[in-house]
Amino acid sequence: MTKDFLNNIKLGVFILASLSFLILLFYMIGKNRNFFGSNIKLKSRFENVQGLKSGNNVRYAGIDIGTVEKIEVVNDTVLEVEMIIENKMKKFIRNNSIVSIGTDGLVGNKVVNITSTKQNAPLIKENDILSSRRPVDTDEMLRTFSKTNNDISLIAKNLKKTTSDINKSSGLWKLLNDNAIPESIHSSLSNLHTASEQINKIIKNTNSIVDHIKSGNGPIGTVLYDTAFTQSIKNTLRDINKLSNSAITLSNEAKATVDNINDQLMNGKGTINKLLKDSITAENINISIQNIKKGSDGFNLNMEALKHSLLFRRYFKKIEKENKCKSEN
Repeated sequence: MTKDFLNNIKLGVFILASLSFLILLFYMIGKNRNFFGSNIKLKSRFENVQGLKSGNNVRYAGIDIGTVEKIEVVNDTVLEVEMIIENKMKKFIRNNSIVSIGTDGLVGNKVVNITSTKQNAPLIKENDILSSRRPVDTDEMLRTFSKTNNDISLIAKNLKKTTSDINKSSGLWKLLNDNAIPESIHSSLSNLHTASEQINKIIKNTNSIVDHIKSGNGPIGTVLYDTAFTQSIKNTLRDINKLSNSAITLSNEAKATVDNINDQLMNGKGTINKLLKDSITAENINISIQNIKKGSDGFNLNMEALKHSLLFRRYFKKIEKENKCKSEN
């Protein structure tokens, strides 16, 4: 009986050990742990892991390659996620890959996604810390959806009110049902098309005029582009400037002369002052003029007497006859 009892105990211990091993094996398989193969550890740091737990899957290009080993709090803003990766993957993953936290499906468990970049870099090694991307905050996304939903609701309410106002507007429906409006629109478009053609013609003519001017033709082209004409204008302006300076000089000289005459008149100096203000000089000039007049009258009498003189009568008749012939011719 003692021997049977020992055998039963041994059998019970063997069964319990087998069950424990099977449970542990199922647990490892369920957590995707490579229990019998070699592994490599990688790390990444986040500000928020969004509910990530130990045992969650790690994926590379959508393939499960390991699990999350543990999550440690480094400080008040940094959480470090340690991952166990199959050793065979280290020849594909480079140390500039990006680690992000996602969701397995729409509402499934959290997973860690490793995404490669296009830049070349060394391959990963044990305990490398990969760069991370800030995970999408589900709560923030839901708050955004809630705000967007409220905005859409308000827009729908306003749209409903606008539609109701349109349905109640008889003037608008009368306008829409007016058959003359399409004809008016067609006429307006036709007029607009005609005006557009006219504008195009004006633009073409303007371009033609501009090209004509640029080629140096016409008065405007000559003024703008003919260098010889431009030089001629410069010379003319230079001559005008010289004439202006000469006129200014003459004006200054005339002003000086007038000032000199005025000074002589005011101060009683010079010939002009004597002619205008000296009574004696004026009287002498008057007597001289009278003498000249008397002398002229005497000369005329003498000449008349010579005409009737026997010695000069023939000469004067000859001159008078020649003058008469010249006047007739």
